[in-house]
Amino acid sequence: MATVEEIRSVVGEVVDPEFERTLSDLRQIRDVRCDNDTVTVDIELLTPAYPEPNRLQSRIEERLSTVVADGKSLNVALHPTVRGSDAGGRIGLTVRNVVAVGSGKGGVGKSTVAAALACGFKSFGCRVGLMDADVYGPSIPHMLGAKGQPAAKELQGQDGQKVVRIEPIDVDGLRLMSMGFFLEQGQSVVWRGPMLHKALTQFLKDTDWGELDYLVIDLPPGTGDVSLTLSQLIGLAGAVIVCTPQQVALLDAVKAVDMYRKVNVPILGFVENMTGEIFGRGGAHKVADELNVPFLGEIPIQACIRELCDAGRIPELLDEDCPARESLLDVCRNVAMQIARNLIDSPSAPTLEIL
Repeated sequence: MATVEEIRSVVGEVVDPEFERTLSDLRQIRDVRCDNDTVTVDIELLTPAYPEPNRLQSRIEERLSTVVADGKSLNVALHPTVRGSDAGGRIGLTVRNVVAVGSGKGGVGKSTVAAALACGFKSFGCRVGLMDADVYGPSIPHMLGAKGQPAAKELQGQDGQKVVRIEPIDVDGLRLMSMGFFLEQGQSVVWRGPMLHKALTQFLKDTDWGELDYLVIDLPPGTGDVSLTLSQLIGLAGAVIVCTPQQVALLDAVKAVDMYRKVNVPILGFVENMTGEIFGRGGAHKVADELNVPFLGEIPIQACIRELCDAGRIPELLDEDCPARESLLDVCRNVAMQIARNLIDSPSAPTLEIL
């Protein structure tokens, strides 16, 4: 009968089919136990969005079949985790990964993708916040059917002093903050850059986000002050760039890539939105290849997306019978997997089990 150390060594040589690295390299082996009748191997998945985990499980079972003695049962248990770099620690946030969703221009469905991404992460079992940083056009509350005004509450600070924090609006467990909660319907925001910077800083530092696995930030369109402010305040896990397939939109998306690179924000990849007969198909994929950045998927132009967004029921896009469900979940999985890939080479990054 192989020892625990021998079993651990064998498991460590198994190559993860998604990351193409050994489980030992990826630090995925949580525990190995042997008792009279059973060998148990606990493995961490690098994200709850890991696609087809049974492939990894089968590889481990096949490899161990040669070393586990006859008569012993084998139990390979997979445990979803969220790895992150504690990106908001320097301003007091307990957030594993901050994901910015931006675009080079308006009208490409950036806010829709940001809201769907947050809902998708939540559907994987993650703790998620969604911050609407599009101060001049805050549409996220409407898409999620969220109403009310965030309240202020007193908390005990680390130094023992009382601090005032804003309580985000809760939408079925999704924590949401937006300028839209503080405006009357039809009211505009007319601010210069310093006011915008102050508001975003407050939304990040003074909101009681709690412990989050992902904080998704919906940026205003273009390459202005907001992205620069965020890059200075927090360590972003990366930026998702949303664009439509036609050439005019792609020209602006290329500028967004250049801007994120200049402020040292990792680019998670492109999402092609509104794919179909009207705008064409494949333009974002082609540009992603040319710029050597990942392509995260395409979202077809479908009436159900517009209808559910207008009705404030965007979480229903992930319902089993929704025709947009699979394309949206594919994008969410690809974003989560790309974040995990970027963190593989950061051995000090903490992990957090999803219970």
